[in-house]
Amino acid sequence: MAISGIGQNYYQNNVETKRNTKNVNGTEKFALEKTGSTQELSEAEEMELFKKEFYEDLSKVTNHRTVSNAAVNISEAAFKAMKEDPQYSEKVLSLIQRDWGDSYAPRNCSVLITVGATLNEYRADSWPVGYDSEFDVRSQDSFYKKTSGQKDRQKELLEEYLEKRAQAKRQQQEMLDEKVAKAEQERSRLAKAWAGERQMAAASNAYDANVMTETAAGGDTLPG
Repeated sequence: MAISGIGQNYYQNNVETKRNTKNVNGTEKFALEKTGSTQELSEAEEMELFKKEFYEDLSKVTNHRTVSNAAVNISEAAFKAMKEDPQYSEKVLSLIQRDWGDSYAPRNCSVLITVGATLNEYRADSWPVGYDSEFDVRSQDSFYKKTSGQKDRQKELLEEYLEKRAQAKRQQQEMLDEKVAKAEQERSRLAKAWAGERQMAAASNAYDANVMTETAAGGDTLPG
């Protein structure tokens, strides 16, 4: 994997340029001029920029499925050598891609890369997962590190989120069901009350009609 080249341009051209357009006899001409207000990057700033670029390149390296944990230890001398020699930097990235992309079957492994100022100082060490305590110790202050534990934690967070969302939906459904049940109970109560009132009204009307009938009938027997 090659370095993008952005950092290298910074190292070779520390002064920003701007494009000025001038019309001469109706013909446009462009000239690049240095801006007087722009200061050169310091050596420390250049190194930080290079490290940032190199970190981004490492994050693009693909691990073989048998590489569960991966880390890279890089000395300051190595950074300086890679910054000054882009070909060396490309070679280091190529070796890392080779070692992380290799198969470590039948066991999953943790792979630690060590990068020095020369290729002779480059090395790759591996330990079977479960027996990689040395990897844990030696990779504590690594420049770059990615582990299956991070993926597991992300998976756990996702599962927790999905469970909480499902629980919230269940609670909402339970509240909705409870409201529907209460509404149905109230509707049934009102219907029964209405039916009772109608029955009472009907009975009252029947009673009144019966009284009136009896009164009328009794009136016919009264002496005249």
